[in-house]
Amino acid sequence: MKKKSSLPKIKAPAAWSARLKKISAQQENFIARKNPVDREWDNGVFDRFVHPAITYRHAPIDWRYDLNPKTNPFLMERLGVNATLNPGAFYWKGKVHMVVRFEGYDRKSIFAIAESANGIDGWRFWDEPVDLPELTPETNVYDMRITFHEDGCIYGVFCAEAKDPNAKPGDLSSAVAQAGLVRTKDFKTWERLPNLKTPASQQRNVVLHPEFVDGQYAFYTRPMDGFIDVGSGGGIGWALCKDITTGVTGPEKIIDGRAYHTIKEVKNGQGPAPIKTPQGWLHLAHGVRACAAGLRYVLYMFMTSLEDPTQIIARPGGHFLAPYGDEGFGDVSNVTFSNGWVELPDKAKTVLIYYGGSDTRCYVARSTVAKLVDWCLNTPEDALTTRRAVDQRLALIRANRALLDR
Repeated sequence: MKKKSSLPKIKAPAAWSARLKKISAQQENFIARKNPVDREWDNGVFDRFVHPAITYRHAPIDWRYDLNPKTNPFLMERLGVNATLNPGAFYWKGKVHMVVRFEGYDRKSIFAIAESANGIDGWRFWDEPVDLPELTPETNVYDMRITFHEDGCIYGVFCAEAKDPNAKPGDLSSAVAQAGLVRTKDFKTWERLPNLKTPASQQRNVVLHPEFVDGQYAFYTRPMDGFIDVGSGGGIGWALCKDITTGVTGPEKIIDGRAYHTIKEVKNGQGPAPIKTPQGWLHLAHGVRACAAGLRYVLYMFMTSLEDPTQIIARPGGHFLAPYGDEGFGDVSNVTFSNGWVELPDKAKTVLIYYGGSDTRCYVARSTVAKLVDWCLNTPEDALTTRRAVDQRLALIRANRALLDR
């Protein structure tokens, strides 16, 4: 793709043509809109931006409208777009790309790739969505993580959802989630591999590690007893796979578990594939807790050892990024969720973090590898109790007071 779609050169009534010209111009103006840094936000760790990166308004006109005046005389949207969310991300041929979860009015999600020269604004979808091979009986797929693996292939791991075959008659909500797996070398032709087969009955938020570990493929998993509930266990797991073409893994072990009265007491899961730094692997994850408004999803970080990616070496307490302003409102409010980030090949080692806001639209935050490493290594761990939290806060205040000679 990579070029702007042109309007059809067809005979149509003047009013119809005028309407098409109007909505086309509106979309082009919207895509061309700059996305400045939000100057009201400043925590020293990352930048936020004034506008979302991608919304339903970025969807190409020919993906939504029937552009035949004979079959669509009023130029109505035939296939509406409900949400653009939870994007995977990658850097490719000098541009930043998102693999957007593109959801229609019918609740079905497809994958659609959008690109931007700077990763902040000017996003434009490729000519067509991803032509993903299907494994029956899946009904819906979503939230793809992209991994450039050292085996030379590019992998996408996503949630493949199907109706629970053991659901009782009349139960149209129970579902089964598995980790779907595809690979490509050009993002155009996709080979569908078998779904991952782990000891857990269900899987979501599975991510492929970028390197072999002990000569095997390594996956971050999230074992679950049910489609929503993680059950008695839960947490970010780890499993090795000898042959990725079979999808069969060995045993799972939890490397980052849940904890009472924390931002990840209900469930947690790996976000994108980790970023390798000289100090260790940088991880971005989501944590979920219950509150009066329902479930609250936030992002948090941790680091693991280069020698053993299952060993956590830094665990900053609390959330890294949470719903802010309009990010907290949408189809499923109070949610930030990330499965994509990109390290740019610039001197600053800029990191662009892409996340879904309340299951409705895509946002971007900007930091650097140095800042994220500093955040992880020097932010205190969760104190876990009020008394220890008081001690932690007092230690900071008193150290600052002594430093300022007050």
